[in-house]
Amino acid sequence: MVKGCSISELCRFAGIPRSSYYKWLNRQESKNEQFNQTLLSLIKNAYKEKGGILGYRQMTIKLNRENDFHVNQKRIYRLMQILNLKSVCRRKKKNYIKSTSQVTAENILNREFRADQFG
Repeated sequence: MVKGCSISELCRFAGIPRSSYYKWLNRQESKNEQFNQTLLSLIKNAYKEKGGILGYRQMTIKLNRENDFHVNQKRIYRLMQILNLKSVCRRKKKNYIKSTSQVTAENILNREFRADQFG
């Protein structure tokens, strides 16, 4: 709180009734807020478990499967933004193996690509 200011002065400055401040001060968490708190801890654990590679889509699938939830992707996305968690994009590995070709085509043209006549 600001030094020398009372609650009533702060409420008047903010433009809200004093009763609203006390109602907010003594309120209890809703069921959604309580569920979000449990989801936050589950998201943190799953993120650490998988090394940060899960984005919000895969995180939603994982949480819904393991805990029998039916949570929307948007909710998980919002909660991951609150926690500042982002998926790590991995580089794709090339699966190219150098080898010599097994079948070599016969050299019919003998490397002569000029045409004698046009059309």
